[in-house]
This record gives sequence, structure tokens and C-alpha cells, in this order.
Amino acid sequence: MRSIARTAVAVLVAAVLIAVGLIWDIAWHRSVGRDTFWTPPHLVEYVAAIIVGASCGWLILKSSVRGTEAERGRMVRFWGFHGPLGAWVAVWGSLAMLASAPFDDWWHNAYGLDVKIVSPPHMLLGAGMTAIIVGAWLMTLAEQNRTAERHPRFAVVFALSSAILLLMVVTITMEYTGFPNLWRSGAFYLVSAAIFPFVLAAAARAGRLRWPATITAAIFMLASLTLSWVLQQVPATPMLAPINNPVTHLVAAPFPIALIAPALLFDGFQRTLGNGRDWRLALLFGAGFVLALLAVSWPLSAFLLSPAARNPVFLADQWDFSIRPGAWQYEYWQNLRGGRVHPSPLAFAQILLLAALIAAASSRLGLALGSWMRKVKR
Repeated sequence: MRSIARTAVAVLVAAVLIAVGLIWDIAWHRSVGRDTFWTPPHLVEYVAAIIVGASCGWLILKSSVRGTEAERGRMVRFWGFHGPLGAWVAVWGSLAMLASAPFDDWWHNAYGLDVKIVSPPHMLLGAGMTAIIVGAWLMTLAEQNRTAERHPRFAVVFALSSAILLLMVVTITMEYTGFPNLWRSGAFYLVSAAIFPFVLAAAARAGRLRWPATITAAIFMLASLTLSWVLQQVPATPMLAPINNPVTHLVAAPFPIALIAPALLFDGFQRTLGNGRDWRLALLFGAGFVLALLAVSWPLSAFLLSPAARNPVFLADQWDFSIRPGAWQYEYWQNLRGGRVHPSPLAFAQILLLAALIAAASSRLGLALGSWMRKVKR
């Protein structure tokens, strides 16, 4: 059905807007604070929710009322209505996002501005955003699987939706993985191992391109860099006290994690071993992920903390308006709250071994999901 393909593209556009709005919103909070609910990034996010609700809602209603039996047979039935699986997930995400808007405004009016990032309305909003992005992932996946031979372009569209999901996951875990100061800490490797191999392994197994995980990681890095390069050019003035670090432009997200290195290994292992040896493949993925991440992130973090990286290209040394500048900006941290990293070689080796095992388990789950995803056509 052409209407399904058009709706899949509309949901993908909305997912892109959500990713842009989320990263813009974080930059806004780091640079301006929360001056009003009606900030430009908030408007972008809620416009995306409306696009999803309208497009998927119309597709479900149209398919339920006017769809043929053959068309309904390719859909999921819920409460007497028929629609693609991804459309259902996206609609639920849209409803969650729209419900969070008045809740969030009331919460800030009742408890103050920027009291906590983790609050009930923010959790509801985050769940809605994630559901819409997952919905776009599933809808483009189904189109890829249905039209792989006739229209291979949807394989590229699926890689794009996978990259948006990866960007969302990296943004959510920014507290543990986002800053180069964290890239020599145990938390960075443990959190990265638990989450990122799952997405990359699923993309490597489900994608129909020759190097699906690599293309996914490359799009993620390019999108992250492009957003940061653009946002840092936007003038901004802090509007909440205390202002310890006067900024004049939006504070962009740091240089992204180089996930393209482990993604290359994932695709290489997948192409060499193929399907049917998933436990062996998962162990290789786990070890390869940690070693590739270590080989790239260790020297890259040293460069990004050096004076050579303090320019608009490498996005180094850009900090929130509320922080107190100091030597800690150029040191390695144990976590976002501080604490210098001084692990012994043996202790760090034990952390890396544990991270490899966690990455193997995460990869195995991703491969299982990817195998199921290759069969999804509804």
C-alpha cells in the first residue's frame, strides 16, 4: 500500500524532528535555562507528535474502515482497528508526548524551573519520544522487508531510522558516555557495552545494505556533528541564576562517540560468519566492541581535552552557563559528578573484561531481535 509507505516516511520525518528538538532542547537548557514552556525546541517536538498522531491515526482509521481483507491481513489488529505495528507504537508515543505537555507545564509552575531533569512529566515525554522513534524504526523495517527486491531504497531509509534511534540512545545516556572526560572511566565502558551493541547488532542483522551497522553509525555521527555545528552558531543568553560561565551562544553537544569503529567489526563478523552461529558471533561482537571502542576513544579523548580541539569543529571546551570553570574541565572523570580517574591496570582490565561480557549479552539480544526483524512485514 502506498499509504503505508507515505505514512512511514511521515513518521520518519517526525522522528528526525524529535531528535533535532531533543538535542536543541538540551542545548537550550545548558545555555538559556527554562524561561518558558513555549521554547522553539519544545514546539518542534510537539509538532512532530502531532504529525505522527495525524498520519498514523488516519492510516489506522482508513485501513480499518476502507481497507481490503488482503491489506488488513498485512496489519496488526487492536481494539477492532487495523494498522501496521510501527504505526500503533508511534500513535501511543504521540499520545504520551501530547499528554506530557500540560503535565510538564503544571509541574514547573508548581515546583519551579529546572528542578530536576528526571521528573514524571519528563519521563512520560521521553517514553513518548522513544516510542515514536521505535515506531519509525518498525515501519521503515516493514517497508524494507516487503519491498527489498523491488525498491531497495527503503534499506537506506531503515538505516536512517536506525541512526536516529542510536542518536536517541546516545543522548539519553549522555550523563555516562557523552563527554570525552568520561571516556577513560569504567562507567563509560560498562554503560556503552550494555546499550550500544544491542542497537548495532540488531541493525547489522536486520539491515539489507552491505554494511548496515557501519552506515547506521556513520549517519549517527554525521547527524550529531551537524546538529552541534549548527546549534553552536545560534546566539543565546542565560536567563537563570547562578550564571558562573557567561555564554553567548547555544552550548552544543560534545564530539560524538566513535561508534563507527565497532560497527565496522560487527558488519565484518556478520558477513564472515553469517547466521546460525549467534552465540559465537555475540562473543566476537562483545570483545570486538570493547577493544574497538578502547582503541579509538582512548587517544581521541586525549585530543579532545587538548588545546588543539578547542575550536568549533571538534566542539571541545563548551560548558553550561551554571558551571564554575576550573582545571576539572581538562581532566578525566569517574562520572559526571566528578572524581578523577585513577584505576590500576589490573582493576581497569577487570572492568574491560566485564564490559566485554556485558557487550556479548547485549549483542546476543540484538541479534535475536534482528533475526525477528527480518521477518516483520506488518
